[in-house]
Amino acid sequence: MMAGILAWFWNERFWLPHNVTWADLKNTEEATFPQAEDLYVACPLAFCIFMIRLLFERFIGRPCASGLKIQANGPQKAQPNAILEKVFTAITKHPDEKRLEGLSKQLDWDVRTIQRWFRQRRNQEKPSTLARFCESMWRFTFYLYIFTYGVRFLKKSPWLWNTKECWYNYPYQPLTVDIHYYYLLELSFYLSLLFSQFTDIRRKDFPIMFLHHVATISLIVFSYVNNMARVGTLVMCLHDAADVLIEAAKMANYAKCQILCNLLFAMFAILFISSRLGVYPVWILNTTLFESWEIVGPFPSWWVFNLLLILLQLLHSFWSYLIVKTACRAISKGKVSKDDCSDIESSSDEDDSPPANQKHHSSSSNGTNNKNHGTNGFLTGGLYPEEH
Repeated sequence: MMAGILAWFWNERFWLPHNVTWADLKNTEEATFPQAEDLYVACPLAFCIFMIRLLFERFIGRPCASGLKIQANGPQKAQPNAILEKVFTAITKHPDEKRLEGLSKQLDWDVRTIQRWFRQRRNQEKPSTLARFCESMWRFTFYLYIFTYGVRFLKKSPWLWNTKECWYNYPYQPLTVDIHYYYLLELSFYLSLLFSQFTDIRRKDFPIMFLHHVATISLIVFSYVNNMARVGTLVMCLHDAADVLIEAAKMANYAKCQILCNLLFAMFAILFISSRLGVYPVWILNTTLFESWEIVGPFPSWWVFNLLLILLQLLHSFWSYLIVKTACRAISKGKVSKDDCSDIESSSDEDDSPPANQKHHSSSSNGTNNKNHGTNGFLTGGLYPEEH
């Protein structure tokens, strides 16, 4: 049965162009081609990358944060109370008005004090600025390295300057050491992100980012297995460029460098929108949809590959909308503030948004405190103003 399933999955008529078989792409002494089993090593490599990240954050990120006077101090802890703790952990983190009144009678506390306790207790679960800084520094370091590697490798490649080179002699294009290394590193990193997303800072856009990671991993695997690796390297390098700037902007925010943060965010917004809504469809989608159709012709996995690329374009459009929305708010206020940035990247969906009937009670105090905040929401990961 397993042999039948594998034979069905690796059907040549799905993966390869007409009249091409897997036997045609077997490695020889003259040429090496991508093999699906090459990617098996990505899983243990993803674990190694995750372990390297932990060491990096502990021995490099934390000392750098300390040098920038970024403290590990968390928010004020709530007063220990067994009854409220049971409600918080087992029932709800945002009790409604009826439950608040019942707790008030049971504990002989006023409602305002109980609201404050739940607010402080929710804040206890938020990661410290130090943890956020270390996470961003790790991602910044990796993106900078892999983007630099990609640029250095691709500037010597003919398909960077003429995308039709991605399809000439397809699929009999030999696999080079550079492409093999590039693919394995990118795939391993995104696998580590996919799994660490469940342990990292919880963000409001968790489902969108999960979908993004799955689409990215699928694209990497698809393009490698059917030897569309040339165009795959273009896609990966294009996407890494803007990621470097946003992580740098977040680090500047955590270090309270407002001017640098604003500058980096502006650079990120320009690069992201121009590359994802301009270069990507004109350069990448044009060659995968039209040039490849003209030179190679469509086949089943070609359709799947392009559908994944179009899905990625839809995600680009969604994020670009949020970035433009953020930029407009920032321009109107003269700086990138907490609320301005909150729409793009945020943490702790369920922890930060109180029920509608409680928002009125905390609006005045939050409104006052938010005047003192710099760049926080998009860059620190808080959807709503932090609760004090």
